[in-house]
Amino acid sequence: MGLFNTFRFETPENVELEFTLAGLGNRVYALVIDYLILAVVQIVYILLITSFSETIGSLFGNKLGENVALWMFAILTLVNFFIYMGYFAFFETLWQGQTPGKRFVKIRVIRDDGRRVRLPQASLRALLRPLDDFLGLGIFCIFFSKSEKRLGDWVAGTLVIQEDSPLGTANFSLSQAAEALAIQLQSEADILSLRAEDFVVIRSYLQRRAEMNPKARIELSRSLAHQVREIISWSSIPEGVTPTLFLEAVYLAYQKQGREF
Repeated sequence: MGLFNTFRFETPENVELEFTLAGLGNRVYALVIDYLILAVVQIVYILLITSFSETIGSLFGNKLGENVALWMFAILTLVNFFIYMGYFAFFETLWQGQTPGKRFVKIRVIRDDGRRVRLPQASLRALLRPLDDFLGLGIFCIFFSKSEKRLGDWVAGTLVIQEDSPLGTANFSLSQAAEALAIQLQSEADILSLRAEDFVVIRSYLQRRAEMNPKARIELSRSLAHQVREIISWSSIPEGVTPTLFLEAVYLAYQKQGREF
């Protein structure tokens, strides 16, 4: 048994994926980093708004100044709430499931189907975070849940996984033509825009292609090649390059560029 729990599911392309869950320790570590960043942001904001409030109060006199101070306090509280909520929703949406803390610890939020989180999922997680963090529900749920989900994860349908780089040795053969194409991809395509999950799907296809029905293999390779080409922002697959050869080249390019990076 490993030190971390794993989670398996099957993609619509009938490719089985397995992820290592982040674990309570990694999640707390990432959260501490995020809260330190948030604290700095909120302290700066409070100092600025307090200074502005005092200036307004001195300009309008004591009575009016007190009313202004009350309004400023209400605005301060509301904006602080949006900063707290918006921090997690903004970064998890923009950085594909990562905040600065998660990126440092190398963990990531994904949806239950393995796809990247969007604004609705990130927002739901952020809205329920106060219950999870301040009332201790999150630690309780993560500790006693097999999928290590806090309340926000259950509602949003998300998981927090380790961002492992699956660069292990392949147990399948690759063509020599893929080597040359991989070099071309490294210089012309945005290979590092592929996520670890995308790489796992490519590797799983290459491992299992010999066992597939020929028609199913052709359809799947075309579908995967089209999706991968869009992700890495490559204009078009050169004439004469089959989808499988393209995927082999992407596999090699990701390995090489990942190690260099």
